Amino acid sequence: MSLKFGTSGLRGLSADLEGPATALYATAFARHLLAAGIARQGDEILIGRDFRASSPAISAIAIAALGKAGFSPRDCGTLPTPALALLGLARKAACLMVTGSHIPADRNGIKFYRPDGEIDKADEAAITAAAETIRAEGLTFDAARETADDLHEAAMALYTARSRTLLPEQALAGLRIGVYQHSTVARDLFVSVLAHYGADVVALGRSESFIPVDTEAVSAETIGLLQGWAGEHGLAAIISADGDGDRPLVTDETGTPLRGDLVGLIACRFLGATAVATPVTSNSGIEAAVSGTVLRTRVGSPFVIAAMNEAVVAGKAAVAGFEANGGTLTATPLAVNGHMLSALPTRDSLMPVLAVLALAAAESRPLSEIAAGFALPAAASDRLENMPVEASAALMAELRAGAGPLAAFLAPIGVPAAVSDIDGLRVTLEDGSVIHFRPSGNAPEMRCYVEAESDAAAARLLAAGLERIRAWVTNH
Repeated sequence: MSLKFGTSGLRGLSADLEGPATALYATAFARHLLAAGIARQGDEILIGRDFRASSPAISAIAIAALGKAGFSPRDCGTLPTPALALLGLARKAACLMVTGSHIPADRNGIKFYRPDGEIDKADEAAITAAAETIRAEGLTFDAARETADDLHEAAMALYTARSRTLLPEQALAGLRIGVYQHSTVARDLFVSVLAHYGADVVALGRSESFIPVDTEAVSAETIGLLQGWAGEHGLAAIISADGDGDRPLVTDETGTPLRGDLVGLIACRFLGATAVATPVTSNSGIEAAVSGTVLRTRVGSPFVIAAMNEAVVAGKAAVAGFEANGGTLTATPLAVNGHMLSALPTRDSLMPVLAVLALAAAESRPLSEIAAGFALPAAASDRLENMPVEASAALMAELRAGAGPLAAFLAPIGVPAAVSDIDGLRVTLEDGSVIHFRPSGNAPEMRCYVEAESDAAAARLLAAGLERIRAWVTNH
């Protein structure tokens, strides 16, 4: 069985999830909720899904398993993950979201939420242990239950209402904005919310088959599409999101994507956050750009949430966070546009998108110029796909074996001056540039992140880093 918990939820092959594996983990989730006193028999559990071909069947299997475990499952249909999570918080109900986010279409996943928000690493361990116990007992796999989207409208209405309090009326009037719709569940919502704020909206690239869009490592093919659309339609920006609508994508007026950590930074400034949690992979210039405390974490929303919670316990009053992909989370109520925005401690894509567009509208400047004005170190990232997990682990073990192996691996690139091992290996070279190697927690991929003195230097360093990985794989 391919399933395992990654940086955000359970991930695996769709072929595995469209069967007993989903029933197993849904039942394990139910047992954990009951054993930990988080929920009681008969309580609601909300279920949502993305547009992957496998998601309806997986959702139906989960609903059947949760009903058999003694809960009252409620189908919320296809909707963004943050919309499902927001309704769960409002109804004090646990949630289960069927989505593989941005990973390839032959894979899928499940995200779990307690009634008070996203599960943490301790919950993941407990669910995994419960699954092993159930597997040993022998699980009876029941047929999928017929479902109806009985809470879809309620979830979307609540999330839409939240989004319409963020900016003044007509705040985006005069901006012509493209929405790359592809197969994200946020596609229609983005169009309606932008139109609500007065933007001239152009819908682009809608697809009825699933397209995996990784907003943290946008493919060259996708960038080509975005740049073509930007010129063809005279757009101030193009926005989009990943499959389940919790990671934003924002381009400038040329169709060139803004880095996700810059989007997250703009969002946290928009929110007035004075304590900001973000992974070590986010730009090293974040500390100088934030008016407050920056807490660095491992990659993954559970770690960002844990750091935000620590800030709340420490007495911080305006706490938010973001991942390097731009998905932005909040841990405390925040005053925005004369309204109190309730905490939503899960990644959101719509709020950071609106924060960036509002900044462009308020300053009446191109987004490329605004982005350059932040003067963050030039950064880039990409991934080597289809690298077996075992190969990634072997490479990381070799690089961690001591200064000698690391220096030898990096010899064609530069000389290591300092190393951080918070999550993967982040190496500062003697010339001040940074290269960071990290296996993906969600897919068989090795990711590489770099910082350098210019965009051109960052591109060269990134290419060199990926080539070193390829060469290692070839020789092993």
